[in-house]
Amino acid sequence: MAEMRLNKIIADAGITSRRGADELISDGRVTVDGYVVRELGKKVDPDKVQVMVDGETITRSTTKTYLALHKPKGVLSTMYDPEGRPSLSDFIDLRRERLFHVGRLDKDSEGLILLTNDGDLTFRATHPSFGLEKTYIIEFDGILPSGVEKTLLKGVELEDGIGRVLSFRELSPRWIEVSIHEGRYHIIRRLMEAVGVDVLRLVRTKFGPISLGDTTEGRWRDLHDGELLNLRNALDM
Repeated sequence: MAEMRLNKIIADAGITSRRGADELISDGRVTVDGYVVRELGKKVDPDKVQVMVDGETITRSTTKTYLALHKPKGVLSTMYDPEGRPSLSDFIDLRRERLFHVGRLDKDSEGLILLTNDGDLTFRATHPSFGLEKTYIIEFDGILPSGVEKTLLKGVELEDGIGRVLSFRELSPRWIEVSIHEGRYHIIRRLMEAVGVDVLRLVRTKFGPISLGDTTEGRWRDLHDGELLNLRNALDM
């Protein structure tokens, strides 16, 4: 095989984008045949050298995979947990590719999470500048506080800045639907707590143009061509 840029080899392994790979290289976290490489634009033959990131050998993938998984409650949004707690890999153990999760859902939340080995797509889909809209349905206890929709749309002061939803809809006496483009830690739960909504269940139903649909809990499906095209268009890819 012809020589390739080191950052592309890392991105093809699904670890990060080429821009993110450049940061790993600059930080001295990448080795080639045991030697740290900090030279951006470095070219190597991936079939003839061993490339490692943070001490772990990477495997370049030429076939890209894109999955939509319905994460159950109680599962960590990580591919492996050293303490042996349930993680995303438990549901895709028959897949041979090395996949990575696109963003996160907290352990007590459920719903749609994307898995892929496309590092460039992962970088864009999780970068704040692209602002992909995420939609959630929320089961709550009690009665909605008066004016909660207006408050959430206008914005709520949180400890790390203003947070707001893009849309708000009452689905039933116990369920609401909100959308947001942020990815801050526990942002939905913190917003609900700030306005006095007692969350019982939090389910992500959409990630950008991708919908959970009828994918049942604990199951996954491949994204179809139309979904992938819409996602790439949303990310200017």
